Amino acid sequence: MDTLRKDLSLSAVIAGFIAVIISYAGPLIIVFQAAKEAHLPNDVVSSWIWAISIGSGITGLFLSWRLRIPVITAWSTPGAALLVSMLPTVTLPQAIGAYAVASAIIAVVGLSGAFDKLMSRLPKAIAAAMLAGILFRFGAELFTSINLQPVLVLSMIAAYLIFKRFSPRYAILSVLIIGCAVAAWFGELNSSSITIAVAHPVFIAPEWSWHAIINIGLPLALVTLTGQYVPGMAVLRTSGYNTPARSIISITAIGSILMAPFGSHGFNLAAITAAICTGREAHEDRDKRYIAGIACGVFYILMGTFGATLASVFSALPKELIASLAGLALFGAISAGMTGAMADEKQREAALITFLVTASGMSFLGLAAAFWGLIFGLVAHFVLTYTRESKAAALAEGSRQ
Repeated sequence: MDTLRKDLSLSAVIAGFIAVIISYAGPLIIVFQAAKEAHLPNDVVSSWIWAISIGSGITGLFLSWRLRIPVITAWSTPGAALLVSMLPTVTLPQAIGAYAVASAIIAVVGLSGAFDKLMSRLPKAIAAAMLAGILFRFGAELFTSINLQPVLVLSMIAAYLIFKRFSPRYAILSVLIIGCAVAAWFGELNSSSITIAVAHPVFIAPEWSWHAIINIGLPLALVTLTGQYVPGMAVLRTSGYNTPARSIISITAIGSILMAPFGSHGFNLAAITAAICTGREAHEDRDKRYIAGIACGVFYILMGTFGATLASVFSALPKELIASLAGLALFGAISAGMTGAMADEKQREAALITFLVTASGMSFLGLAAAFWGLIFGLVAHFVLTYTRESKAAALAEGSRQ
C-alpha cells in the first residue's frame, strides 16, 4: 500500500477513467445491439453488463497490481459484433455454453504458452479479413440509417469527423453526447424508462449445443485471440512492456469462464483503450503507469455495479442512434481489418474471399458466415500458395538444369 500511495498520480487515475468512459460509450453499444436483436429482457442485459464490467475490473486490477504494468481488460468488441447476427439463432443457455467453450479454448491456448506459435501459423490476412467481415455490417448500417433519421445520423457523422480531426481521443464520447442531444431535441428519447438501480446478477445454466459451439464458440475464440489479444499485446510491446502473454491470457480466460453463466460473452486484453493508459498521457515514468490499470479496474467495478441503470439508459435511446454510434465506434477496427487483409499481395485473394463470405451473412449446413469465411479463406490460401510455390520451385529447378 505504501508503494501504491507513492506511485499514485492524478494523470494515471484520469487515464484509467477515460479508458472506462470510452469503453462504455463505444464498444458497449455493440452489446446492447446484440441484446436488442435477441430480444433479451432488461434483467438479463443488466446481468450481462454486470458480468463483463466486474470481470474486466477485477482481472485488470489484479494483473496491473501483480505485474506492475498497466493491463487494461475489456469485453470482446468483435465477439459482441458476432453475436448481433448469431445470438437470435440459439437459446440463451446454448449461447452461455458456447461462451464457456470459447473461453476454455482461449484458456488452454494461454496456459499452454501456444499463443505466439498459433498466431504465427494462422495467416494474418485471413484473420484480419474475417474480423473486417464481421464488423462490415455495422459500418453499412450507419449509412442505411440516414434514410430513417437523417438529421440525427448526419449530425453524428459530422461530429465524428470534426472531433476526429481536432480531438480524436474524445470523438466517440462526443458523438454519443451530440446524438443524445439531437434525439432529445426531436423527442426521440424514452426517458420514462430510465431507472436508477443496482445490477442483480442472473444465473443462467449453460446448455451444450454443437450448433452454438461451432457457430458462436469457435469464431468467438478466434476473433478474440486475433482481434483483441494480438493488438493488445502489440500495444504493451510498443510501450516497452515485455511481459509474457501467458498469465494475461489465462487469467482473463478463466475469469470469463466463471462469468459466462451470468451472461458474459468474454473479456480480454484491450487494445484501443489500453493505448490511453500505456502512453505518456498516463505518466511520464513508465514504471508508474500501472496505477492507470488499477484505476481502470476500480472504475469498471463501480460502473458495473449500476449495470441496471446503464441498461435502462441505453434502452431509452432510438435504435438508429445506437446503430450509428456502433458503426462510428468500429471505424478504426474495420479500417485495421481491411488494411491487414489487403497488405500482403500474396494473401490478398484468399483474404478477399474470407471477407466476402463473412460479410455476406450466408448460412450453409446450419453453419454461419464467420465459420465459412475462415474455411473458404484457408482453402483458398492453401491452393493459391501451394500453386505459386510449386511453380516457383519448378522454375528454379529448370533454371538450374
